[in-house]
Amino acid sequence: MQSSPNEYRHHLTLPQNLAGRDFCVGDLHGQFAWLEKAMESLVFDPARDRLLSVGDLIDRGPESHRALELLAQPWFFSVRGNHEAIFLENSDLLEADIAWLVRAGAEWWLSLDAKAREALYQAFSKLPFTMETDTENGRIGVVHADIPSDYDWDSFVADLPKNKYLQEYALWSRHRINQFQNGHPPLPVDGLNLLVVGHTPVETASCVANVCFLDSGAAYAPAYPTAALSLLQIHPFQKLYSFPPL
Repeated sequence: MQSSPNEYRHHLTLPQNLAGRDFCVGDLHGQFAWLEKAMESLVFDPARDRLLSVGDLIDRGPESHRALELLAQPWFFSVRGNHEAIFLENSDLLEADIAWLVRAGAEWWLSLDAKAREALYQAFSKLPFTMETDTENGRIGVVHADIPSDYDWDSFVADLPKNKYLQEYALWSRHRINQFQNGHPPLPVDGLNLLVVGHTPVETASCVANVCFLDSGAAYAPAYPTAALSLLQIHPFQKLYSFPPL
């Protein structure tokens, strides 16, 4: 089952998956072999199942160059992460910028030829800021980082194309996760059954109110003892899976 989604510049709406399962995956950061092992464990069926990503496919991990391969799969859908946004802004970096590249975990960029950089640039340019799909459990939204607490989902999606502040918020904000980590339950997002986000590593992937924080630090394995790759099945039922490092 591969449906043609209705795609817009900033938002992607996927039809309900009537044939199989839907999963969301946290920040990958080049850990594609790890993802493949997780999908094998879940008996992922590419003819029926779909995988939705919170973005940050690249940097820090060992296989960032494989992002284009994953984006070409008809069962894979991703929103734009802040690392994809950085790539779009700096895809012509020179070796003089190596110190900055090291800090971003993006040294792999230097090994790409012009053709590969252009292919990734074109692919990342098409990534929406937000994504949603209907499920057996209601409407599920995906954004890389966060949406402002004074916005409902529909208002955020509607205002995003013309509001640079909201675009930056979608890519970079840590407001909601900081509330959670400081002991204050985050406010739910109106208009959704569940909002799935990544961006900020958490010790354990967690769903609080109707927000699921799915980045469990895969980028930092094996240095971080708690690092894991987390996937959340969102359809036809919800279940959180955590996979240890390879």
